Amino acid sequence: MKSIMSTVGQAFRSIEQTLSLDLFRPIRQWISHLRIETPHRARKVAELIPAQCPFERNVVVFGHSLFHIPPLCKLNPLYNELVELRFRALCYLADECGEDISAYI
Repeated sequence: MKSIMSTVGQAFRSIEQTLSLDLFRPIRQWISHLRIETPHRARKVAELIPAQCPFERNVVVFGHSLFHIPPLCKLNPLYNELVELRFRALCYLADECGEDISAYI
């Protein structure tokens, strides 16, 4: 009986994996395949994508901290791809163009 249940469980998990929809997959692939070929594009990417999560905040009223809003970047489904794109842009500027990237960090 136990082997039948494990077999059914494995079959259910494989069906679930094949039916799962990744709605952001086309956008993820597009971002991952973007090529950084010009210094202008690399600078724009480095300027537009922040180095740190801009959403983390402490809400303070009259000098008293009311609550803390945690960084929400990890909830962004495209977070990893955007960080990778920014990294590739900075590497292009440093390696290919020989620019000082300390202004973007």
